Parts: sequence; structure tokens; C-alpha cells
Amino acid sequence: MKKFLFFIDELSTWVGKAFAWLILVLTLGVSYEVFMRYVLRAPTTWAFDISYITYGAMFLMAGAYTLSRNGHVRADVVYRLWSPRTQATMDLVLYILFFLPAIAALMYSGWNYADMSVRFREVSIFSPAGVPVFPLKALIPATGVLLLLQGVAEIIRCVLCIRTGQWPQRLHDVEETESLIIREHQQHAAEQQSERGAGA
Repeated sequence: MKKFLFFIDELSTWVGKAFAWLILVLTLGVSYEVFMRYVLRAPTTWAFDISYITYGAMFLMAGAYTLSRNGHVRADVVYRLWSPRTQATMDLVLYILFFLPAIAALMYSGWNYADMSVRFREVSIFSPAGVPVFPLKALIPATGVLLLLQGVAEIIRCVLCIRTGQWPQRLHDVEETESLIIREHQQHAAEQQSERGAGA
């Protein structure tokens, strides 16, 4: 079960980090537009479209990654005082009542929305440049699928916590532990080497 959970976490992490590179495209695009507009007095026709498309894609595809890291905003004033079993029970109820129906609605309506946009090869109406927006809209159902997979992993974590009384490890917890062990091993090896050097 742990391998399955870590596989979903790895998938969400890979997609999230891959799309995070769009921040570079967004920064370069906006910087170029500022230079063209205020220095050369020749604004572009595509900068606004590029900015909302790259930001939108980054925002959409970061959802599952953030969920895998347990990074979404939580009003935990009371939640953090509960035992892990109570937390998991509440999370499980909320996932079933709200998360799964919302994701099903996102996938259903997103598929129709994306399908129409791709079939018509939709372009932006905000500028004469005709920047294609159908790739962004095609990401909506893909986002739903990734969120559904990560949501299933979170539901399994809730069930495991209710059974054992402890939250199962997340992938980033394991990665941080491995990094800590490697760092401690390297420090220990360096200390041994310096002791050998001092003894000689």
C-alpha cells in the first residue's frame, strides 16, 4: 500500500515540478513586455495572453502536488488539537462529501469545455495576436484526473490512520528523512577522516 501511495505522490510531484518551470516563461514574458512597453514604446499584442495562460497552467497543475504535500490552507485552530484518528475521520468525511463530488464535477464539465475548445482550436479574444488558449483548457480535465488520483491516496491515508492511530508517511517525509540520514553519514565520515588526519 505504501508503494502505491508513494507512486501517486511521485506522479503529483513530477507534474507539479515540471509545470513550475512555467514561472520562468511567465517572468521572461512579463519582463520582455515591460521593456518593450516602457523603454521602446512598442507594446506587444500577446503578453497578456501569455501571462494568464502560463499562470493558469501552473495554477491548475500544482493542485495535486500541493495536496500530496498537505500544503493547502487549513483552518486548523481546532483541528490540530484533535487526535490523529479524529483528524483522519473528519478528513475522510470531508473528502467523501465535498472533494469527490467537486472533482467529479470538474472532470465532467471540464471535459466538455476542453473538448469544444480543442475542436474549434480556440484562440484568445483579448488581443489581435490570436494566441491559442485551447491547450490551457485541455488541462482542466487532466487536472481533475490528477486531483482524483491524489484524493484517492489521501482517502487511503485517512483509512490507514483510523486503523493505526498514526498518519502514514508522505513521500516528502521519506525524502527529508533520507536526506537527513545521508547528511549525518557524510558528517560522520568527515569527522572520522579528520580524526585519522589528526592521529597521523
